[in-house]
Amino acid sequence: MELHKKLRIDLRRIDREMKRIVKYDNDVPPGSELEQALLQTIEAGGKRLRPMLVLVGSRFGSRPDDNRLMQLAAAAEFIHTASLVHDDLIDRSPLRRGEPALHTRIGAAKAVYVGNYMSARVVELLAQADTQLDGERQSFTAVATAELCLGEYEQLEHAYDYDLRLDDYLLKSRHKTAHLMAVSLEFGARASGAPEEVCRRLYQFGEHLGLSFQIRDDLLDFTASAEQLGKPAGSDLLGGQVTLPVLYALEDPALAGEIRRVGPDTRPEEIGPLLERIRESGALRRAEAFCEAELELAREVGRSLGAYAAHEDLLVLADYFGGRKY
Repeated sequence: MELHKKLRIDLRRIDREMKRIVKYDNDVPPGSELEQALLQTIEAGGKRLRPMLVLVGSRFGSRPDDNRLMQLAAAAEFIHTASLVHDDLIDRSPLRRGEPALHTRIGAAKAVYVGNYMSARVVELLAQADTQLDGERQSFTAVATAELCLGEYEQLEHAYDYDLRLDDYLLKSRHKTAHLMAVSLEFGARASGAPEEVCRRLYQFGEHLGLSFQIRDDLLDFTASAEQLGKPAGSDLLGGQVTLPVLYALEDPALAGEIRRVGPDTRPEEIGPLLERIRESGALRRAEAFCEAELELAREVGRSLGAYAAHEDLLVLADYFGGRKY
């Protein structure tokens, strides 16, 4: 069964809210290229994982405001989608989910504007709602977007950096992926009046889930087909992303020299044999074990919230990602 069905979430409501934000924005002319690009980006779909986390988090509170929660859910997906638009530009990736990336359809400059619009519009829309969150907290959008930007910067800074430390990789992964997932759960809970300790634990759960999610995504670069990825296998390695499987493979002297020769001028056809050698090493198994350890930490947090019926939804999330095929 699909995740949103297991969690009893109607994804169509999230999509409708995202489209509503665009269609009722007076700064976006109806029928304009900007409106079309935004609506096409929304209609391209995706797992909508971050909005689902917002709604799951809200189940730990006693006073959910449905309209406000839908705004938060749409905001989480806007922030994530904007990051993907910028990701594709930075990586010069021609595809997104197997279809032409936005910048290949409308041009790089216009794609930057679309990504910037999605980030800025959400900040504006939720500024008032954010001030209503309990406690002295920063804006949901400001917290999430700032950490994403840090992650993207760190990824660029460490491109082809084969001396990268494990701690640096984990920090980048927290900024780039885990933090938005964690704050989606946390702020969904805050918006529905959940206790502070519960909000804190939900953040911890989301961070462990997010790290696991990122590591599995990194593994896909070595194990999935081009059809499954929507881009050529080995694209991350070719683009200089030093992921956990690469870090483990670098510990093998027989592989380290070959990996270190991968640089900006390496052609895609040149890394096929290297990908196979990394697959045959123990690097992928070690990365998978790290991923499973993070999932088990997430489950521990979920079980600690057993007084809430919604803790079962956390375990559904952990089990879903634990069983993800790649």
